[in-house]
Amino acid sequence: MSAATPERTTAPFGARTAVITARERHGAYIVLRCNDPDGPRPQAGQFYMLMAAGRWGGGSQERPFLPRAFSVLRWRPGDPQSLDFLLEDVGPGTERLCELSPGDGLSLVGPLGRGFTVADPSRRALLVGGGVGIAPLAIWQDELGAETPALLGFRDGAHAAGAQLLRAARVATDDGSHGHHGFVTELLQDELDDGGHAVVYACGPPAMLEAVRLLCAVREIPAQLALESGMACGFGACFGCVVQTKAGFIRLCLEGPVLDAEQLGPGTIAHAGPRH
Repeated sequence: MSAATPERTTAPFGARTAVITARERHGAYIVLRCNDPDGPRPQAGQFYMLMAAGRWGGGSQERPFLPRAFSVLRWRPGDPQSLDFLLEDVGPGTERLCELSPGDGLSLVGPLGRGFTVADPSRRALLVGGGVGIAPLAIWQDELGAETPALLGFRDGAHAAGAQLLRAARVATDDGSHGHHGFVTELLQDELDDGGHAVVYACGPPAMLEAVRLLCAVREIPAQLALESGMACGFGACFGCVVQTKAGFIRLCLEGPVLDAEQLGPGTIAHAGPRH
């Protein structure tokens, strides 16, 4: 991150159990809300390591599931304060998390990593997200203002239902079933061609982020990218989330997951794997 990056919000030591208070379905996605009275307010773009507090794993004769890293979708003030997380059932681990319902316990560690920062207040902010990568953009939009435009891409209409979690959203779908038929980066290109004095904040799959990086690089537009990568610990001990930058290798869970686009060279984003 740049020298102006503030200190990240640090997580309390050890895991804590939060109680699920709400479960909502938005098309292909599940949103879990949990009380977190003992945790600090997260920065937009930070993540948590999540696992079910009970019945976690594949059984006594099977390997237990590892905690999964999820960007925080929304922070809600109150007594107690609460957190929202966006999930998609894509395998045994996420299936177990998606099964949770109000009253169940959610074991979490976080907030972890470094989030988004206001790069230049004079520039208009554009949010660009793909799939579950829309999660950190929702909490960031809450901070920047509801009028901040969001460009969101999904594979189909069932996933596009997640767009209702943000405001002022324009949607693109791969199959054309909702919104623009094509890639979300085509919407971004149109926005940047209409007015280039912008700053882009993006999160999504590697191919999308590389396209965002390139679009911004050729126009000399600053961008912050929340990279997705496999994370097993969240503290930098396992070296499972290492990516290459122009200055050398870094661990996304410590120096990221949000990085300035100018730190990344062509093709380096493609080596980051899915975080969820």
